[in-house]
Amino acid sequence: MEMKMSCVCLVLGLVLLMTFSSDAQPLAISQGHPDLCCFNFATSDIPDTEITGIVKTHHNCPKSGYVFTTPNGRFCKKDLQSSHSKQSS
Repeated sequence: MEMKMSCVCLVLGLVLLMTFSSDAQPLAISQGHPDLCCFNFATSDIPDTEITGIVKTHHNCPKSGYVFTTPNGRFCKKDLQSSHSKQSS
């Protein structure tokens, strides 16, 4: 009986060791989700003086666009020209 219990503990220990040391992870866990995705887009103009950064959304995002960073926060726009569309017309 003691021999069976030793074998069970050894096998269980090896299985746990393989589980924790395995590099095999689901794709969603290993890559995570993109941080910069746009789900709603701002329609108001953003003055050039307020823009501190512009980043294109990740290619895995459901909607493509650009994230404009300002001192007031981040705003999503569908394209780079949309922030100046009213000014140029």
